[in-house]
Amino acid sequence: MHLSDFDFDLPDGLIATRPARPRSSARLLVAEGDQITDAQVFDITRWLRAGDRLVLNDTKVIPARLSGTRARDGAQGRTEAQIEVTLLEPRADGTWQALVKPLKKVRDGEEIRFSNDLSAVLEARSDGQAQLRFNLAGDDFDAALNAAGAMPLPPYIAAKRPADAQDKQDYQTVWARNTGAVAAPTASLHFDQPLLDRLAEMGVLFTHVTLHVGAGTFLPVKVEDVTTHKMHGEWGEVSPQAASQIAATKAAGGRVIPVGTTALRLIETAGRGGQIAPFEGVTDIFIYPGFTFTVTDALMTNFHLPKSTLMMLVSALMGQDRIRRIYGHAVAEGYRFFSYGDASLLIPNKVG
Repeated sequence: MHLSDFDFDLPDGLIATRPARPRSSARLLVAEGDQITDAQVFDITRWLRAGDRLVLNDTKVIPARLSGTRARDGAQGRTEAQIEVTLLEPRADGTWQALVKPLKKVRDGEEIRFSNDLSAVLEARSDGQAQLRFNLAGDDFDAALNAAGAMPLPPYIAAKRPADAQDKQDYQTVWARNTGAVAAPTASLHFDQPLLDRLAEMGVLFTHVTLHVGAGTFLPVKVEDVTTHKMHGEWGEVSPQAASQIAATKAAGGRVIPVGTTALRLIETAGRGGQIAPFEGVTDIFIYPGFTFTVTDALMTNFHLPKSTLMMLVSALMGQDRIRRIYGHAVAEGYRFFSYGDASLLIPNKVG
């Protein structure tokens, strides 16, 4: 299975840099078996039915991008330098794993100041990353980070424009509650409260799970034989209540539909034993064609990068030939791609 099998031509003009407003007005491509229908996200009620269960990732994105300065006294006097930091994940010892640019300019033990309230000391470094210890913790840290930080927009958006105040709202789901992600579960960004209310009224059910999306979600696949790719790990939790709800839906004949690949990867991790079970820990599950889905009946997701692990995931769900047709249709019809782009509802043939 070759990396080139998951490549396709994508015009740069189809890469979205701002989301649709309102959220649910984004376009929705519905692929039900071999049939493709063009719609909008608020039309999803036409394809969902009472007893279906949407699985929602309730992770909350932190404003992980920080601009700071480090000051140093030397023979030439006091010098200052701009330092850019992207937080990756908290560590058990209270430090944060982070990308620091330029890392070589910062000495171990040196302080980086981000605001009057927030600063950090570089305690160690390894594999091109740094361990930072902040001067604040808990709610004080969260408040200072929210004031000083910017949303960690994906590289393909950040290359076109900087993050701004609007992104703190746009790049967060309406049900976000568990802080810890440095990237959004982007399919979930299409839902607003009016749409959720309509779905609830028609009998669609909801279950919350948590997967803290890491920066590794943007890492490219560098091996030609995709089966040898090493997937990054991310922390997630399927609570006993969530597992029970999903199992009850399966038993009743309802469909389990994760909203986003993060929710899908998590529930399939929790279903590795043959049926859904509670799970808490790090998952590095890698889904590519040939994978047997235990829990997932359909998937709502955005349109993904060529040659990405997410292209491999949707190919596993729908079949490679079918995904090529779906993506060919999306490009021809001008769908907007990636994190702020449009959505697809993928319903495999096996579902009636």
